[in-house]
Amino acid sequence: MSEELTPENPETEEAEPVKQRKNGLYPGVSDELAASMKSGWADTELHGLEPIAQAAHTADRRAALSARFPGERLVIPAGRLKTRSNDTEYAFRASTEYAYLTGDQTQDGVLVLEPKGDGHEATVYLLPRSDRENGEFWLDGQGELWVGRRHSLTEAEKLLGIPAKDVRELPAALTEATGPVRNVRGHDAGIEAALTDKVTAERDEELRVFVSEARLVKDAFEIAELQKACDITARGFEDVVKVLDKAEATSERYIEGTFFLRARIEGNDIGYGSICAAGPHATTLHWVRNDGAVRSGELLLLDAGVETNDLYTADVTRTLPINGTFTPLQRKIYDAVYEAQEAGIAAVKPGAGFRDFHDAAQRVLTEKLIEWGLLGDRTVDEVLELGLQRRWTLHGTGHMLGMDVHDCAAARTESYVNGTLEPGVCLTVEPGLYFQADDLTVPEEYRGIGVRIEDDILVTEDGNRNLSDKLPRQADEVEAWMARLKG
Repeated sequence: MSEELTPENPETEEAEPVKQRKNGLYPGVSDELAASMKSGWADTELHGLEPIAQAAHTADRRAALSARFPGERLVIPAGRLKTRSNDTEYAFRASTEYAYLTGDQTQDGVLVLEPKGDGHEATVYLLPRSDRENGEFWLDGQGELWVGRRHSLTEAEKLLGIPAKDVRELPAALTEATGPVRNVRGHDAGIEAALTDKVTAERDEELRVFVSEARLVKDAFEIAELQKACDITARGFEDVVKVLDKAEATSERYIEGTFFLRARIEGNDIGYGSICAAGPHATTLHWVRNDGAVRSGELLLLDAGVETNDLYTADVTRTLPINGTFTPLQRKIYDAVYEAQEAGIAAVKPGAGFRDFHDAAQRVLTEKLIEWGLLGDRTVDEVLELGLQRRWTLHGTGHMLGMDVHDCAAARTESYVNGTLEPGVCLTVEPGLYFQADDLTVPEEYRGIGVRIEDDILVTEDGNRNLSDKLPRQADEVEAWMARLKG
């Protein structure tokens, strides 16, 4: 990784003296070199640009936001780069609220809705193309020759369908602004500092909650993106099955890397840290270390999802016999989880409560645990009332899905877990059974077995649609699928 020289202040229009990085190899920039770098460059402005595919949808989303907060200035930042170590940063991912309302994904961006008449006037504040007059484009660590070209403000306006201005002017404007203001917190410390005496935590939280709840029902663009995410994810699972022999020779990381390759080829990234849990690691719900052995005769619990280039993620789990065939005990536990998932999916429909699919799946798992003698002589209702099944089921049976893997997390309880399903809601159904390796309350042969089956379910007008149904779920179908992929 090369080292750059940095202008003292790249945000000013006039050239500033170059501050050399400590231990840099160049003592400075000569006047002759500076003059050379200012000239001789072709005009690369992009012309004939069309709005991005979701521009009409983002306009509708902003209109709904405007209607909810009339007469108030609304500020929604994309966020800034975060340092990973020393002078390297994590890959940037725009805040969900900002990307949802603009379709833009660039760092430092800020959407501002200014009150105007009966509604609002939206402006997206962005970093313009890096300056060639002061040398920013080749001297600054975020300059064009270091990290790539940014869109010009004119280009951004055409793509996003929103007027664009220089974000470097925004803090001063916000500092001088009057009237009620709300800001989505946690993404841009500079914006928060500019608004520190104009906002309250309670009012800002109301803004965040509204945007979160607005995402509960997906529009047509979002549904198509979620389907795309599931389809790519299915191909990633197929990739993994084809290389299980190589994973056995190495570790769970071979599985992680194989799926990640598919995510980066066809999407933006993985939507969350892939859980590649082989053997007893499958009983750890969020096992993302992925450094364990992959052994024939054991199970692999693969919980992974591809995030599309427009930032919608799948969230799918399959539990697979590493050698391609379930043992009788593995199949018994797997079939119990499959039956519970079937009951849960059947409960997903318009007018149903969000909790209904969880209750249906937990009832089936409880019946199985009683049948296997693990809960004594208690009835199903007694066990469920006391929550005793949770020793082995552990987690809720699903959650909302969208731009975040746990989407709509800031929504009010009455709108989410105590809410009612309607067409356009997308959620996961993911029951599981987990018998810890040190659990002395279960027969020894159960210990170290973990099974979860998870699919992404869209509520439709007449029931539901399984967006991830390209991956088999029933045990016989899983074995046949694996045999076919392994050749």
